Amino acid sequence: MTAGSVLTGDGIRLHYDVYGAGDRYVLSAQAGFAPAGLQQALAERGYRVLCMTLRGFAPSSYVTEDYGDAWYDVFADDVICLADALGISRFAYMGASHGAGVGWHLALRHPGRVEAFVAVVPGPHSLAEGAMSYRQMLMQGLISEPPPFDPPIDSDPGRERRRRKREEWLAGLPEADEREKRIDYGRPLMRCGTEERLREALASIRTPTLMLGGTDDPISTPELMTRTARCLPHCKLVLYSNCGHNIDTDLTEELAGEADRFLRQAGENGKWYAFPRNE
Repeated sequence: MTAGSVLTGDGIRLHYDVYGAGDRYVLSAQAGFAPAGLQQALAERGYRVLCMTLRGFAPSSYVTEDYGDAWYDVFADDVICLADALGISRFAYMGASHGAGVGWHLALRHPGRVEAFVAVVPGPHSLAEGAMSYRQMLMQGLISEPPPFDPPIDSDPGRERRRRKREEWLAGLPEADEREKRIDYGRPLMRCGTEERLREALASIRTPTLMLGGTDDPISTPELMTRTARCLPHCKLVLYSNCGHNIDTDLTEELAGEADRFLRQAGENGKWYAFPRNE
């Protein structure tokens, strides 16, 4: 792994880590990255994966400005800033949960730059549910704890060990800076205002998209992901039973295999499926 940073036009320094050394680029942007997740697994399959920490979260610059319903627009433009700084004209994007939220805005704001989108537990939320993120609801004490993100594991000691390691890593993280705690980036596509307009926005996305999720995810529910898949004209949806919101660090190798096959296919013909053979 190597690390670097780029400076945005408004003076924000964006930190990024690079995994792998391939000539096929995958960019990812999130508030933080697990040390052994889908990004690293894709790097092991020959991709050069750039993991950019969102502005407002260490080790990127802290921010005190509230961007309102434009947070995800700003995040998406920061991804383009990173790509431009490194001379990357087109790339695949991969994100999980709020990181996938960045992907929806990238596909809408910069469709010519994103050749494929791997969207893990991506929702997006129905705007009828409100606009506040679960993270901020916890910070403000509006909920005492989030719903259980993952179902119990059935007879798989390896997955149990992996979950324990993830919890140990989370417990060992330093306490967030107060400026981080005040950030509420909300939910993707809030500017749409209504569920109907959100669906219209999704239907306009032409980027080949692979959606990956679990049947037991209480955040990005199967119903939400099925709704989204019905809206997207170029989409493949894969749901795993007995999996929840942390599927990208739970079934890492399985998801990496799905993502690798999809990205190779999208790179070959720009589609989410292989063309039928002439018979």
